[in-house]
Amino acid sequence: MWVARHGVGVMAVETAVLWTHIGAGVLALVAGGVALATEKGGRRHRRAGRGYVGAMAVVVATVVPLFALEQSFFRTFLLLVAVFSGYFAFSGYRVLARKRPSDEPTVADWAGAVVVAGACLALGAWGVAVLAGGDTFGVVMAVFGAIGLALGVADLRAFAAGADRAWLVNHLSRMVGAYIATVTAVSVVNLGTAPAVVAWLWPTAVGVPLIWYWQAEYGGVGPLAGRV
Repeated sequence: MWVARHGVGVMAVETAVLWTHIGAGVLALVAGGVALATEKGGRRHRRAGRGYVGAMAVVVATVVPLFALEQSFFRTFLLLVAVFSGYFAFSGYRVLARKRPSDEPTVADWAGAVVVAGACLALGAWGVAVLAGGDTFGVVMAVFGAIGLALGVADLRAFAAGADRAWLVNHLSRMVGAYIATVTAVSVVNLGTAPAVVAWLWPTAVGVPLIWYWQAEYGGVGPLAGRV
């Protein structure tokens, strides 16, 4: 038994960390929803956005001790997904510090892009191996891995070329992407009877077209540019 191997004290720590993780996730769900629903750039939007980023930071941070306590398949996956989803929120927030042409990416920006690219490369490759072994959950892993890898590589290329200037489009796209991850977590917990692939991927299937819409609406870019 887990308790016999690790002790009641460690289990209590794990329980506290887990509930902190869940509480931060609930706060992120509420704050992110408020940020999306309120006027962009307004006081409530900014306050809710900061609350969302802070809550997401706690969500990501608490995954580390959970993984340290148990290196299971799911917690390893959860750790890699935390890097993936956390980078959306991190990069969406950080782009606000690079509005002016003279603003350059910092070491933290470069490091974040490298970490998400590496983590998602591992996640995608792992997903392909899982799928090859007959487990359809590998589809979820491969999809998230491909998205995160593409995002990290695109950011690294933009940083190197000095082309990271579409701050508003990037901010909206990244924050909506992070919120998709938040909704996904709620979906997985509450749609226990649905197939795992459906529970994990429906928020992405619904949210990505919304990202395309906002890209076209606010920046005139993306697949829907000129159509909305």
